Amino acid sequence: MGDIHTHHRPATDDISDSRLLWAMGINHLLTVAQVIAGVLSGSIALLSDAAHNFNDANALLIAYIARRVGRKRADEHYTFGYRRAELVGAIINLTLLGAIGLYLVYHAIERFIDPQPILGWLMAAAAGLALVIDVGTAWLLWAMSKGSMNVKAAFIHNLTDALGSVAVLLGAAAVIWLDWMWMDPALTLMIAGYVLYQVATMLPQAARVLMEGTPQGVDLRAMAEDLAQLDGVEGVHHLHLWDVHESHRAFEAHVVIQAARLAEWETIKTAIKRRLEAKYQVNNSTLEVETIPRADDPNHDESIVPEH
Repeated sequence: MGDIHTHHRPATDDISDSRLLWAMGINHLLTVAQVIAGVLSGSIALLSDAAHNFNDANALLIAYIARRVGRKRADEHYTFGYRRAELVGAIINLTLLGAIGLYLVYHAIERFIDPQPILGWLMAAAAGLALVIDVGTAWLLWAMSKGSMNVKAAFIHNLTDALGSVAVLLGAAAVIWLDWMWMDPALTLMIAGYVLYQVATMLPQAARVLMEGTPQGVDLRAMAEDLAQLDGVEGVHHLHLWDVHESHRAFEAHVVIQAARLAEWETIKTAIKRRLEAKYQVNNSTLEVETIPRADDPNHDESIVPEH
């Protein structure tokens, strides 16, 4: 049995966490401004967007805490490290995002049934301010979102906010110049659809990693057959492949070789590990060797030959 550890540090680890803190701070200030504007204008849409932004500010706090915890080094209690804390943060954020999406659907239907009078110019001014802050927040998070599902969830939150602000601006314009009260709920339904689509896409990915599921796009049977083509390998079984976190994939298996080639095990094992890393992005592999006698050995028993 052998182990290989080749840790790859995501480039986003070098980006300062202060970006998350700045993003969280300006989103809390935006929430306060939107609540004031919503109360003065009588706009339920603005108050709804304020609640959305408040949730996003808290999502950024969750992302910040999870990111800091995820940097802790592996120890005897968590031998693979703490990076999955970021996935826990992503699960929380995506769950909240899904709840917001459903709330937006409810809110849009309610506005179709019972349109509310609003001060269009104040609504537009507040939405314009929100759009500037949402775009600024998304810019702060964009680089960090590339290597972290946790930060990506927070980034998606803010992109959704920006779309919401655009919708509020368009709705305000429709109210001011065209008196189209139905525009606001119609655009809200579009935003809600985008929110729920993102949740439906990202939540299963995060859940798969936490449940140690086989990574998407990998067929274990085909993988076993591929490894069995290597010189000296008679078969591979008892395969387990999982993502420890987003940038660390682990693998374990039993490898069957001829008893006569046991002295070559280290060479065979090295070839397997190289194939695993190059083709399947496996950073950590544990291989257990099993031997079978030669076919012409009088003691050979085919019943002990494992299936591929």
